[in-house]
Amino acid sequence: MEGENGMFKQAKWNEPLIFKLGRKGRKGHILPKVEDEVKRAVGDVNALIPENMRRISQLRLPELSEVEVTRHFMRLSQMNYGVDSGLYPLGSCTMKYNPKINEFLANLPTIGMLHPYQNESTVQGILEILYRLERWLTEITGTYEICLQPAAGAHGEFLGTLLMRAYHKLNGECKKRNEVIVPDSAHGTNPASAAMAGFNAVVVPSDENGCVDLEALKAAVSERTAGLMLTNPNTLGIFEENIEEIAKIVHETGGLLYYDGANLNPILGKARPGDMGFDIVHINIHKTFSTPHGGGGPGAGPVGVSEELTKFLPVPRIVFDGERYRLDYDRPYSIGKIRSFYGNVAVLLKAYAYILSLGGEGLKEVAEVSVLNANYLMKKLKEIEGLTLPYISEKPRKHECVFSAKPLKNETGVSALNIAKRLLDYGLHAPTIYFPLIVDEALMIEPTETFEKEELDRFVEAMRKICEEAYTNPEAILQAPHNTSVSRLDEVKASHPRTMALSWRMYLKKNGQNL
Repeated sequence: MEGENGMFKQAKWNEPLIFKLGRKGRKGHILPKVEDEVKRAVGDVNALIPENMRRISQLRLPELSEVEVTRHFMRLSQMNYGVDSGLYPLGSCTMKYNPKINEFLANLPTIGMLHPYQNESTVQGILEILYRLERWLTEITGTYEICLQPAAGAHGEFLGTLLMRAYHKLNGECKKRNEVIVPDSAHGTNPASAAMAGFNAVVVPSDENGCVDLEALKAAVSERTAGLMLTNPNTLGIFEENIEEIAKIVHETGGLLYYDGANLNPILGKARPGDMGFDIVHINIHKTFSTPHGGGGPGAGPVGVSEELTKFLPVPRIVFDGERYRLDYDRPYSIGKIRSFYGNVAVLLKAYAYILSLGGEGLKEVAEVSVLNANYLMKKLKEIEGLTLPYISEKPRKHECVFSAKPLKNETGVSALNIAKRLLDYGLHAPTIYFPLIVDEALMIEPTETFEKEELDRFVEAMRKICEEAYTNPEAILQAPHNTSVSRLDEVKASHPRTMALSWRMYLKKNGQNL
C-alpha cells in the first residue's frame, strides 16, 4: 500500500515462528486410524519400525489448527515480495512471471502420480510430450539433438564440458586439450563448470564495445584449447556481432564452441545459436520457457548438440519408431547418466505448455517486447544524473542493460547496494548488483516481456528520486529500507554460518536448547 510521501509500506505483522504458535493438543488434521484388520495382520504397528530407527523423544512439532496455519503463512506472504507482486528486474534471470495454466498442468494428478519405474508402455503420453519438446527445442536452437536430463543451467554447463571432454578423448586429444576459454563478462558458473570437468579456465577480456576482444582470443587459442564458453547476447546485453569470426577462430584450432543459454530470451525466433556456429547449446528452461528463475525454485537445463556430438549424449534417449516411444540405452559412446531418470519433468511440462500456447509467432513477440522494454529502460535511465552506461552507450541492448552507479558513489557515497535497498521502500524489487564484474558498481536490469510500460515508468521514477535524494539527503538512503517488514540487514552476519539458523533444531541449539 502507499505510505508516507506516496512511498510503499510493506505489511508488518508481529509474526513469530510457527513453532511458537498454537497450543498443546490443538489439531489441524486428523490422521486415519489403523484399521483393526491391519492390527490383526501385523500385530504391534510399532514393530514394523526397526528399534534403532525409533525416536526416543517427542517430535515437538507445532500443534495448530488449520485456520492458524493458514493465517500464519498468509501473513508471511504479505511480508514478502514475490514474482507476482510487481516488477522483478533481476538481470540474467529472464522469466519473472509464470503463466498459471502451466502450474495447473504440472500439478495434474495424471502427472503427479507417474512413476519413473513404470514400464515404458504405461507412460507413452509423457514420453511423447518429452520427445516433442526435444524436437521443438532443436528447432528453436538450431541444434541436431537435445538431452532433457540436466536439472539446471549450471548442470547443463557441466554436461556441455563433459561432452567436450568425450569428443576430444575420442579424437585422442583429451590430455592435450585441457583449456576452456571464457570471456571476462561470463557467468561465474562457466569457469566453475569447466574446472569440474577437469579443464583449466582461460579468461579473455572484452573490447571497448563490450564484446569479446578478437585479438585477445586469437592469442588465447592454441592446441590446448578444448573450447570456448560464450553467451550471446552477452551479460552486458550486447549481441556479439563477430560471432561467426569467433566460431571460425575456435574451430580452426580444433576447439568446440559452447553456448550458455542464460540470455536466449531476446533472440527467440530471430536467431539460432546453432546457426551462429555453436556446437553445444544449453537452455535455461526455467528462465526462458516458464518456471521463473527470478523466484527461485526448480529448474531444467536441456543441452542441444550438433550431429557430430549426438553419440556422446547421456542415456536413456527417447526414440520413436513410428508406433511407440521407447528408452534407448544402447549408445556405446554416451558419457552415461548425469541425472536420475529423464529430467525435471514438471518443469519440462511447463515449458511444453508455454511453447505450445505461444507458437512460433508468439515466441518471436516475446523476443521483440523484451528487447523493446530493455532499450526503453536504458534510454530513460541514461537521463538520470549519477548513472552511466558503460561501453558504447549508443549501442542497442538486447534483453538487459547494465548501468554503473560509480559516479553517484564517488559524489555522494551512495552505492549500487544502497540504491537496491532504497528501491524496496518503493515496493520494487532491486535489480542484480555488482555483476558482471567488469562494471564497477553495476546495476544489471532486465525487464523482460512481462512488464507493462506503466510499471517500467514507475521503476524509472523511483530510480530518479533515489539518485536525486543521494545528492540532497544521502543518509536516508544509507539507512534504507525503512518501510519494509524487516529493516536493513547486516549482509555479512546474515550469511555467516555461525549466525544462520536454517532449521528449528539449529535455532534451539543456538539458544542452548535441544529438540
